[in-house]
Amino acid sequence: MKGKRFVVVIFAALAAVALLGGIAFAEYPTKPVTLVAPYGPGGASDLAARSLAAVAPSYVKEPVVVVNRTGAGGVVGSAVVARSKPNGYTLLLSRVGCNGVAPAINMKTPYTWDGFTFLGLLELNPVVYVVQSTSPFKSLKEAVEAIKKSPGKYSYSTSGPTTILNMGFQKLLADADLPSSAVKMVPYKGGGGAKTALLGGHVDFLCINLSTVIDQIQAGKLRALAVTTPERFPMIPEVPTVKEAGFPDLDVIIGWSGLWGPPKLPANVVNVWTEALQQVAKDKTWLKMTKSLGSLPYIKSPEETKAFVKKQFTVYRQLGEKLGLVIK
Repeated sequence: MKGKRFVVVIFAALAAVALLGGIAFAEYPTKPVTLVAPYGPGGASDLAARSLAAVAPSYVKEPVVVVNRTGAGGVVGSAVVARSKPNGYTLLLSRVGCNGVAPAINMKTPYTWDGFTFLGLLELNPVVYVVQSTSPFKSLKEAVEAIKKSPGKYSYSTSGPTTILNMGFQKLLADADLPSSAVKMVPYKGGGGAKTALLGGHVDFLCINLSTVIDQIQAGKLRALAVTTPERFPMIPEVPTVKEAGFPDLDVIIGWSGLWGPPKLPANVVNVWTEALQQVAKDKTWLKMTKSLGSLPYIKSPEETKAFVKKQFTVYRQLGEKLGLVIK
């Protein structure tokens, strides 16, 4: 009798282990994955998210649905993902503004730069300083000289005070020995809104990811004064680099996109996306879409991604402290 009980107990234990193992290594995904774009439609975040969502289903075998969760310069959408269940069905299209700049500049941001599961870096996105095509300014130096002569007269649009759109312009002012008040900042919900403001003549300047304005530059609706790449960008070869424009230290201002998950994602979820991104890196459709938006494909492993973001965080924390912008 005791022997039979012992056998029953052993089989029950084995069954429990098998069940737990099945849960721990359950198939993923088995339903659509939500990809949160933390900025509004038409901006670099939205475009990068939709480019990934267009090809990723071929490799993860389920649809990827982009949802725009805007607010607070990308912080609202990022916080939604940071607080979501770690099951892999809610992911974040991370951006330098909300996942590098925001936690570096504002210590009250509801997440830390490393408060996510890093799945991979996707792309680098050069930043350009642009004006309307009808603007009298033909160079970055001309714009800066005009600001010096008439402080407070001009304005620039941003997607929030802790975004790269603002930090890029603040860095320009600092490098020109101008106070942050020399040009009025006008915030919008996202890069798309900031671009529309410039196109509509509501502001005079814009510092923004190239992918958001490449079409308008090529169409002659906007004039790029400088781009933050070491060499001239192939799609806009007539535009000087910031070094050529006389402001070499502006090359630290560069955009990027990544794929993040909430903290403590299971290993199998991480593996699925790590392998999928390696396939995306070779996907001709994704490569074409990414390059056409003015971005540089730059897919990296989770470990490489974390090291990259740590360096970016450090750059913006040091810049924020230098400019007196850090909120404690």
